[in-house]
Amino acid sequence: MNGPHLIWSYLPFWVVVYGLAVLAWTSLGRFLLQVFVAPDSQNYIWRFFRLLTDWWVGTVRLVTPLYVAPLYLPLLAALWAFGLRLVIALAMFAAGLAPRLSAMQPGT
Repeated sequence: MNGPHLIWSYLPFWVVVYGLAVLAWTSLGRFLLQVFVAPDSQNYIWRFFRLLTDWWVGTVRLVTPLYVAPLYLPLLAALWAFGLRLVIALAMFAAGLAPRLSAMQPGT
């Protein structure tokens, strides 16, 4: 293999993109799960979702207008995380910090 290693050479890209994906999908899962679980439930899955997303939902609350109901904050947090992931991935791709498809083809 003559080119850079797919994982180790682009580790910052993978960590950031994967981290934001986990945050976005967990926020979306929290939004869907809150329909079935009480806010103060001791369910271990609910506590894990809250542990991962409380700080992110709180951050989104700072930039969200006050007329948005708290019920929809996890959904907005997921949308912000998906958008941020897209912007950061495109910026890293433009800066050459992300793998290119042509570099992964054999024989190039």
